[in-house]
Amino acid sequence: MTPVLDLAAATPTLDDADLGLMLTIRAFELKLLDLYGRGLLNGTTHTCLGQEYVPVAVQPLLDPGDHVFSNHRGHGHYLARFQDLDGLLAEIMGREGAVCGGVGGSQHIRRDRYLSTGVQGESLPVAAGVALHLKRAEPGRLACVYIGDGTFGEGAVYEALNIIALWRLPVLVVVENNGIAQSTPVTSHLSGTIAGRAAAFGVGHCRVEGFDLAAIRHRLGPLVARVRQGVPLVAEFVTHRLGPHSKGDDARPEPAVREAREADWLSRYRTAHPAQVERLDHEARTLVDAVADDVAARPPSRWTRP
Repeated sequence: MTPVLDLAAATPTLDDADLGLMLTIRAFELKLLDLYGRGLLNGTTHTCLGQEYVPVAVQPLLDPGDHVFSNHRGHGHYLARFQDLDGLLAEIMGREGAVCGGVGGSQHIRRDRYLSTGVQGESLPVAAGVALHLKRAEPGRLACVYIGDGTFGEGAVYEALNIIALWRLPVLVVVENNGIAQSTPVTSHLSGTIAGRAAAFGVGHCRVEGFDLAAIRHRLGPLVARVRQGVPLVAEFVTHRLGPHSKGDDARPEPAVREAREADWLSRYRTAHPAQVERLDHEARTLVDAVADDVAARPPSRWTRP
């Protein structure tokens, strides 16, 4: 039977470090939308508004030697791992100090053992290959892959899961199931369940509901330890996407948007712990504003100069 970590009804108390990081990611994403809205950024971006707690919950379960594979909605994944606001914003703005020289932009980031891509489903087969290397050369290390529910429409996901299970590769698949693939609700694009797909390959599955980070880590910790021994896992977080698919293309009906806002972890947490949220949110916004002002004043990176 698939284990379920159901914390949806609880309003946990988060420590300042976790909540501060979650609020910093939220402030960063809101700042990006503001910069795009004022015409100060080009290209596109996909925010993780509403999903900030997922990588913050997962990151302490990972080691620096583990590989992390992110996706197009990956700013939170990067910031949870490195807490590098300057480098990421400079990358998106194409300014000096950019983590990839400004040529990767919002979606394509490489740093140490972290890689993000805008190609749906691409990261899972790459992670399988990396995990095979880790199994042979660095036992105890794992490859963590973040994907969404919509990525289960890609055949490469199933080819990779087959090999991951067959070869018992140390792969942790974190599914951010926000219930919508770009603009298509999960009921219209996914037959069956994600748990059923994992079971078809003999891969373990844990469904996580709610945002009690301590409880999530307590439940996932032993399972992640088993991943390091070659027992792969699909950890499915039932979450909500507050913003549009990218900058401003939200085609959801108003009831769906309202439901996501009502379920937002921050809305619920603010009601239970207003003073803590007000204090840390002010600190997060002040920090992000200062970083944005500093990065905007920098010259373009050598790779993005006209």
